[in-house]
Amino acid sequence: GSNPTPSQTPTPMQVATAVCELRGQKLPDPMELANAGSFFKNPIISAEHYLRLKALHPQIPSFKTSQEQQLKIPAAWLLEQAGWKGHKISNVGVYHRQPLVIVNFGGANREQVLDLASAMQASVKQHFQIDLDMEVRLI
Repeated sequence: GSNPTPSQTPTPMQVATAVCELRGQKLPDPMELANAGSFFKNPIISAEHYLRLKALHPQIPSFKTSQEQQLKIPAAWLLEQAGWKGHKISNVGVYHRQPLVIVNFGGANREQVLDLASAMQASVKQHFQIDLDMEVRLI
């Protein structure tokens, strides 16, 4: 067999660089705007729950999971629909390009960040009856 030339197979470094560039379009530079990256996991709901939501929100996106009667819903879409994109409370807020990202505009403490995250979770629960789990690890 013929070995692929380097131009055909990207190196791990090239892949990492490409991923960082793509993320850079959605995530703020942590050096400019403190953030923890993606704050919430994409929730998995039953197909039945999804169909009820689809009746109310025909444009709701979903992805298949390994389980037949379950679908993954993008947390970013849920948060955007609930009005969180660009929302700011005091010196914490939701990044204007990506509602999964909570940013610290300077001086916000852990409690303020977690209060905002809790408010976001509560509103998604109220709008869609979906529990959002945090993706970040609290230290």
